[in-house]
Amino acid sequence: MELFDAIKTRRSIGIVKEAPVPNELIEQILEAGTYAPNHFHTEPWRFFVLTGASRAELGKVFEKITTANSEDPTTPEMIKKIERVKKNPLRAPVILTVGVEPSSKKNVLIQEEYAAVHAAIQNMLLAAHALGLGAIWRTGAICYEKQVNEFFGMSERGEILGFIYLGYPDMKTPQVKKTSFTNFTTWMS
Repeated sequence: MELFDAIKTRRSIGIVKEAPVPNELIEQILEAGTYAPNHFHTEPWRFFVLTGASRAELGKVFEKITTANSEDPTTPEMIKKIERVKKNPLRAPVILTVGVEPSSKKNVLIQEEYAAVHAAIQNMLLAAHALGLGAIWRTGAICYEKQVNEFFGMSERGEILGFIYLGYPDMKTPQVKKTSFTNFTTWMS
């Protein structure tokens, strides 16, 4: 797939088939992440590949967080929400969880460490698209909870930045109208 075509046609694909994704494809996606720009070559990205039962284990963490954060977890609405959140990680056969472990070197800016990992995630999304896979980058408040960081063994400085739900597309690619870059650009000379 040509680069500009990949950039312009990549979309968030939230509905994927349960069919397994070959490890070779997952490894290509992970490798693409490591080619993100990264000041001082600190390589702050951390990747976790969840398949099979590990997705349900993450769902249990989501369940505990949602239950603890609710005023009354016994209401019918909250029971439904807790059950839905618990099942969220089962929406795709693979979840690539991406975290940042910022360098503690004096000259390294933490914003640049986060920027590098966000760039890695974009590389991974483009690689998945080029390989014919569907992917969606999911976050939300639950992503940044302490229990999530602990589940993945992140350090006190580290943080999970997102979940890439990955699989073979099972939905029509949405069409999106993009605003022209000219609306956001000022040329200065």
